[in-house]
Amino acid sequence: MKRLQRTIENPIKLSGVGVNTGEAVNVWLKPAPPGRGLRFVRTDLPGKPEVPATQEYATSRLRRTALQNGDPQAGGAEIQLVEHALAAMYALRVDNLLLEVDAVEMPVGDGSSNIYVDALEEAKIIEQDKPRREVIISEPISISAKDASIVALPFEDGLRVSFTLDCRPTFPPQYTSWLIEPDVFRDELGPARSFCLEDEIEELKSRNLGKGASYLNTLVIGKEGVIENTLRFEDEPCRHKVADVVGDLCLAGVDISAHVICVKSGHALNVRLAEKIRRIALERAAPAKAAVLDVRAIRSVLPHRYPFLLVDRLVELVHNRRAVGIKNVTINEEFFQGHWPDQPIMPGVLQVEAMAQVGGLIFAKRCRETHKIVVLLSFDKVKFRRTVVPGDQLRLEVEAVRSRSRTVQVHGRAMVGALVACEADISYMLVAKPPATGERPPLV
Repeated sequence: MKRLQRTIENPIKLSGVGVNTGEAVNVWLKPAPPGRGLRFVRTDLPGKPEVPATQEYATSRLRRTALQNGDPQAGGAEIQLVEHALAAMYALRVDNLLLEVDAVEMPVGDGSSNIYVDALEEAKIIEQDKPRREVIISEPISISAKDASIVALPFEDGLRVSFTLDCRPTFPPQYTSWLIEPDVFRDELGPARSFCLEDEIEELKSRNLGKGASYLNTLVIGKEGVIENTLRFEDEPCRHKVADVVGDLCLAGVDISAHVICVKSGHALNVRLAEKIRRIALERAAPAKAAVLDVRAIRSVLPHRYPFLLVDRLVELVHNRRAVGIKNVTINEEFFQGHWPDQPIMPGVLQVEAMAQVGGLIFAKRCRETHKIVVLLSFDKVKFRRTVVPGDQLRLEVEAVRSRSRTVQVHGRAMVGALVACEADISYMLVAKPPATGERPPLV
C-alpha cells in the first residue's frame, strides 16, 4: 500500500569530518515540500549548486557513492560519501529534504548511519499530503561483474536485502538478510560501521584517500581480528554492506518492493540496480514517450547518413549523463544483403556502432558550448549475448561513467525487449572542431 511522503519538521545541523578528505564539514538538514525529493546543496560553492539524489547524477568513485551535477570545474558540483545519509533517509521513510553541505564530502560520524538516524529523529519526521511512489518488482533483474552479482526478485512485502560477503582469507564469509523497516534499520543495520582490510590501507593511502579515517570511524580488520576496536555485531561488516545497498537503492527515488540478493556487490553494481528500478518507475508513471529527438533532429547533430545512421529516434536524454535511442531493424537494411542472405543477422559491430552514435548525442550540448566534436577512441569489454534479426527493435541505453575535460567514457547496452543483445564500454576524445572544409569528419 502506498504511503504518504515525509519530511522533517525542524531544521537540524550536523558537523564532522570527511573520512577521505579529512576536511571539516557542516550539514544542515532542512524540510522540503512534497515531490521535491532529496537534494544536496553545496553552500560553499558560487551559486550554491544543487545535486539531486537520483541515479542520473551518480558518478564513479572508489569505495563510495558520489553524486555530480555538471562539471565541478565549470560551475557544477559534486558530493561524495552520500550512501550513509541516503540509507537513513530510505529506511526512516524521509522523502523530501534539503541537505546543505559546505564541503565535497559528507561527514563520516562513527562510520555508520547513526549520525543521520539520530538527526532525523531529533528533527521529528512528519507526513505530507502526497503519496509516495512505489515500484513492485514483477520480473527478476540481474546484474553481475566478475565474481560479484546483485539480483532483485519479486517480493511484495517491502524491501528485503540479503548479502553474502567474502573477504577470505582475512575473515570467513558472512551472510545476513533483513527486511528494511525503520526499527530494524535503527537497531540492527544503522549502527554497523564502514570497514577495510588491514592489507588495503597502503593502497588507499597511495590513492590519497582515508585522510580523516581513524580506528574510531573505520573498522580495520586483520587476520587476527579487529584492530583497536570492538565489533558491535559478530557480522558487522556484512550488515554495513546491507546498509550500503539501501543507501544506493535510495537513488531510485521510490519505495521498492523486492528481495535484493547480493553476492560481493559494491557501490557500482548497487547503483546500476537503482538505475534499472528508477527506469521502471518512470516508464510506469508516464504514457508512451514521444521522441526527444526524431531522425531529422538527429541528422542535424550527427554527421552520419544512409546507410550508416543507426539511430531512428532518441526517447530519453540527460545531457552529459544518459541517452536512450531506438533502432528499428527491418529486412530492408542494406547489410542484410550480405550478412547473411539465408539467415539475416545484424552484425555485432553495427550494434556497437549504434550505441556509439547514441553515446555521442549525450555530449552534443557540451560540444556545442565548447566548440568541440566527439571522436571515437576505443571499445572495451564488448560482449554479444544474443542475435538481432529483422523485426527486432533495439533499445540503445548509454550512460556516462567517466567525464574529463578531453576524454569521456560511456557504458552502452543494446536491448531487445528485456534481453541484452550486446554491451560495451566506449571511450571518446573531445577535440577542437575543425574548419568547415578540409578536415576529416568526426569518427563517432
